[in-house]
Amino acid sequence: MRDKYTKKTFVLEIIGILLAIIFLIPFYFVIINSLKSFPAILLDAAAFPKEILFSNYAKVWEILNFPKAFWNSLIITVCSITGIVIISSLAAWKMVRTPGKFSNILFIFFVSAMVIPFQAVMIPLMKLGGILGIMNSIYGIVIMYFGFGVSLSLFLYHGFVKTIPLEIEESARVDGCSQFAVFWRIVFPLLKPITVTVIILNTLWIWNDYLLPLLVLQDAELRTIPLATSSFFAQYTKQWDMGLAGLVLGILPIIVFFLFLQKHIIRGIATGSIK
Repeated sequence: MRDKYTKKTFVLEIIGILLAIIFLIPFYFVIINSLKSFPAILLDAAAFPKEILFSNYAKVWEILNFPKAFWNSLIITVCSITGIVIISSLAAWKMVRTPGKFSNILFIFFVSAMVIPFQAVMIPLMKLGGILGIMNSIYGIVIMYFGFGVSLSLFLYHGFVKTIPLEIEESARVDGCSQFAVFWRIVFPLLKPITVTVIILNTLWIWNDYLLPLLVLQDAELRTIPLATSSFFAQYTKQWDMGLAGLVLGILPIIVFFLFLQKHIIRGIATGSIK
């Protein structure tokens, strides 16, 4: 029997549409103003451009050396995500499969780290990075992302591993699989839904992060896209036409990536957390 279309459903749909429009308004301003000249933006930022200037994007591409900034962002994101997935999945699996007081305490420490704001550890982190000699380097910031990204990822993996029957792993061990072979051949493929979720959430965070790269990457050749784009917004001069075009170029890859994998987010989180 089909569900009846009630007034409550209609009201909820209207509310959903209105919320969607509200959230899309900033994208409208960014896109239309990235196609205007600077005087046209100052004259009326909300108006549709009378003359569409795609030349803004060409100028930004050259000024920012966009391919280099894109490559830096890509390398940092891919390496960080790879390490976070490997470390958090292995750690969560080991904690679940070796229950005890030590595993419970360790899990509590990881979960507790999720509530500590970055600003609270920012200065000590920079001092430690200087002592270890990992400042102003790609591998240094990747290591830092490992530390900040593992907590949430481990929490998600921890809940998902509990849904995997232990009998599957025991059967593999009887057949002669080593401990790591059991994980990589049996367990890890079953973690695909939550792995996709972990990848999406951390990619959105790392790709758009500004503060940590600002503190760690001083060399202009190591700038990520957010750092490169920020050069258009100085203290006394703001090049809105160039800056907004740079923002569009920066968010376009991540939007495409998100739309391509968004269907896995809710399913992965629900399965990993509720079960």
